[in-house]
Amino acid sequence: METPQHLEQLEHFVEIGLALARQKDQAALLEQILQSAQQISAADGGTIYKMTDQGCLQFATLINKSLGLHQGGTSSVQPAFPDIPLLLDGQPNHGAVVAIAAFRKEPLVIDDVYQSPLVNQQRARDFDEKTSYRTQSMLTVPLLDHQQEVTGVLQLVNCMGSDGQVQPFSAQIQRRVIALSSLAAMVMTNRQLVHDLEELFGALTRLLATAIDEKSPYTGGHCKRVPAITMLLAKACSDVTDGPLADFVMSDADVHELSVAAWLHDCGKIATPEYVMDKATKLHGLHDSIALIEARFEIAKRDIMYDTTIDSHSRDELLEQLRLDLKFLQHANIGGEYMSWELQKRVRDIASTYQIEVAGVRQSVLSPQEVSNLCIERGTLNQEERRIINRHIDVTIDMLESLPFPKHLRNVPEYAGGHHEKMDGTGYPRGLKREQMSVQARIMAIADIFEALTAADRPYKKAKTLSESLRIMSVMARDHHIDKDLFQVFVEQNVYRQFAYQFLMAEQIDDVDHADVLKPCFGP
Repeated sequence: METPQHLEQLEHFVEIGLALARQKDQAALLEQILQSAQQISAADGGTIYKMTDQGCLQFATLINKSLGLHQGGTSSVQPAFPDIPLLLDGQPNHGAVVAIAAFRKEPLVIDDVYQSPLVNQQRARDFDEKTSYRTQSMLTVPLLDHQQEVTGVLQLVNCMGSDGQVQPFSAQIQRRVIALSSLAAMVMTNRQLVHDLEELFGALTRLLATAIDEKSPYTGGHCKRVPAITMLLAKACSDVTDGPLADFVMSDADVHELSVAAWLHDCGKIATPEYVMDKATKLHGLHDSIALIEARFEIAKRDIMYDTTIDSHSRDELLEQLRLDLKFLQHANIGGEYMSWELQKRVRDIASTYQIEVAGVRQSVLSPQEVSNLCIERGTLNQEERRIINRHIDVTIDMLESLPFPKHLRNVPEYAGGHHEKMDGTGYPRGLKREQMSVQARIMAIADIFEALTAADRPYKKAKTLSESLRIMSVMARDHHIDKDLFQVFVEQNVYRQFAYQFLMAEQIDDVDHADVLKPCFGP
């Protein structure tokens, strides 16, 4: 039958366990363990150490009631004591009781420090003499994790009796402290395991993003820059206190979740063929076939020069037109400008105008596939290649939705998978509208577009200035392609400029008239 005293002790341990489980800060957690141990043992003083990666015990918190000492932990005073190594010259460090307890992985109980062979008597007496203190009884307990590895050591001194006199730590008190130490070690271990797993996952997400950036020399840095813009805009939106985003607030957990999504937003590109990602020009495949076209034009030039039916004046005109047509095709191949219907017609006219003979076969200077590619309206990708590159977002969503994300990361697929959606539902892959998307996903859409506009590593376009980029995005906000409320914060809170100072070239950073930029989407 449980006595009231036993029930009180059990309730006390439950309260301690809950308090320790709630504590997030490691320094405060160690201090709380020490204070709880002092409370249940009536110890006048105590110290708690944490194990370093170098195999040393590091002072975390020191508390002594009689001396009025509180160092480390939540205090403003850091312990001025050196780390204590478990080994000295490869041998157990017998000069410190905490090192002995840690090395043996068992508690040590000392009734009188001055009589114990485990204690460095000179050091103990010198300490007492300096502080006018008498260290007598001592209880030292190593904190062991689930693998029986030492994570720290708890040391208590001078158990105080009800009469105010120092007494040995009784067997009952020892059991309580050892039980508390086991509970504390479990909490610390769980906290460390969670921390280590989060660090590992974070490192893996950054590693994957880096691998994708390294996969293509023409989008290198994209997967690093998008998270930077995303987090700057998210913070700005969270700081807004009025307007449509006044209620948008992000906790530390929310920030972490969005950061993970931002780093993984293009993870599906791991499955995108390099020849599509690296397509720097319209004719780029394993190599840029513009060189083959130039060779064919040389053949056409030879044919004109050696055609005896052509007079010299007409020959000069034909050669000059040939030169101009080749120059036009070379420029069209870059894909930096819109290819109008008239320009596309010129490509087809060139294909039908110039015929050459190669190995006895009469053929055009342009193959049907080359004509098709040179007539691409925007950029360098044809329809099939655009379908392949667009599929990266489907792959991203499939990859992320297949992962067993914990509860605090369950929105990662939605955030990462929405950066190509548009507010009017004309985006991809799911054609979502604004009200179907989270604020975080809409933030990422703006980040992705701004990075693409200002990127200096795209071979088919010149990096745009801040004012050029924001004017384009203003039209996109007006046309309901991006969220105009988020865009307003992006502009008015100078998010774009914070990013620019870190990542853009000096010549891209020009003056921006906020009123002029926002006018198309909000009116005068």
